[in-house]
Amino acid sequence: MGEPRGFLNHQRVPPKKEAPAARVQHFREFIQPYSADELARQGSRCMDCGVAFCHRGCPLGNIIPEWNHLASEKEFRSAAESLLRTNNFPEFTGRVCPAPCETACVLGINSQPVAIEHIEMTLAELAFEKGWMKPNPPLKRTGKTVAVVGSGPAGLAAAQQLNRTGHRVVVFERSAKPGGLLRYGIPDFKLEKSVVERRVALLEQEGIEFLCNINLGEHITLEQLQVEFDAVLLACGAGQARELKIPGNALAGVHLAMTYLSQSNRTQNQEKVSKQECISAKDKDVIVIGGGDTGSDCVGTALRQGARSVVQFEILPQPPDLGAHPQRSQRPAHSPWPEWPAILRTSSSHEEGGERHWSLESLGIEGDANGQVNSLRTRTVMWSADAQGKSTLAPVADSERTWPCQLVLVACGFAGAEPSATLRDVGVQFDERGNIRADSTDYRTDAAKIFAAGDMRRGQSLVVWAIAEGRKAAQAIDAFLS
Repeated sequence: MGEPRGFLNHQRVPPKKEAPAARVQHFREFIQPYSADELARQGSRCMDCGVAFCHRGCPLGNIIPEWNHLASEKEFRSAAESLLRTNNFPEFTGRVCPAPCETACVLGINSQPVAIEHIEMTLAELAFEKGWMKPNPPLKRTGKTVAVVGSGPAGLAAAQQLNRTGHRVVVFERSAKPGGLLRYGIPDFKLEKSVVERRVALLEQEGIEFLCNINLGEHITLEQLQVEFDAVLLACGAGQARELKIPGNALAGVHLAMTYLSQSNRTQNQEKVSKQECISAKDKDVIVIGGGDTGSDCVGTALRQGARSVVQFEILPQPPDLGAHPQRSQRPAHSPWPEWPAILRTSSSHEEGGERHWSLESLGIEGDANGQVNSLRTRTVMWSADAQGKSTLAPVADSERTWPCQLVLVACGFAGAEPSATLRDVGVQFDERGNIRADSTDYRTDAAKIFAAGDMRRGQSLVVWAIAEGRKAAQAIDAFLS
């Protein structure tokens, strides 16, 4: 610990952001990295705890106290190297991870936690800026080949780890460009696609091959991959969206959130979008159904497209508003420190505008004579617990309301991996939650030579969990090939 009283001498400083009124005029990133001096000060707040609970909070097991100490000493290159030992892509997690490490920070017991996520992002950007982030191809090849299906964070992490051990890796992606959720799911204002492209370029320089516009089951089958490769990793994500099963859900103007966000990303990155499939919020009253991160991304995107109004609904009750970093004594009893707390979270998109409403159940969507959505009906619900402690809801009398809208975006989560005949043909099985059934130790599916990782195996989750899954699956595949 370079500065023993650093956590007392320095307060947590949030990253500088462009003002909401200015940033909704564009889709670029608006958060600035720390300066070198501020990076050192923020790193010095880390107490180098004897039991570092931040390790427990981070799915990757990042060596957080080590690189915080190195940053506090302005040994930025060594700090970045320490960070990269456990995290393949800190430039991604430093932007879009909800930072469970920070909610587990010991300093957060009675103060604001160390700004771990933004320190991580700043170190990653320094590494690229200074040229420390270089391709690292293997010294020799093993002669073994691995096909990775899906180029999201799990697939990319697994590909890099397998390539480092000397195996030849080919990544198959059904979209026009690599990146998966990073490219087509997360809006540019949270993760500019140039950040994804520079990482993909590094992976290509390390020897990884990317084949895009290849759809599994249409252009190639799993049986072919089993024959042509020594191992196959399925990392296609949890793409089966949970639909809103209410009257009127098929009206024009009602869209799944990922369809909307993916199209917006394609438009921003000069990929062709036909006039027939174009979805725009411009001059419309927009309703977003679902209160999670995907719904928040829809809010930010709709505001940037010029929506007249944006309203976000959540069927669950509003969690307690304890601020961004509640102290241990403020945590809800069912999610105490160092667990992830069930509290109200306000994203950058919520800072920019729109309304949020909780405990609202959507009853039906109505349209005009042309089949175009023009309103949505809701009612308020009351949540309670039964004798077994299970949450139940009941409608509140006389609480129905009709909301005008011309665009409805459904962000109700995901129901597992997309079903595919080519998966069933080779014996890949699904579990009761709709995910690929694969062992949590060796990541093997029921089919020969086929492994699974990321959201496709564990269900909808975080980018940091996807990277961790990809790393562990790569280790299992390497053991299998050896």
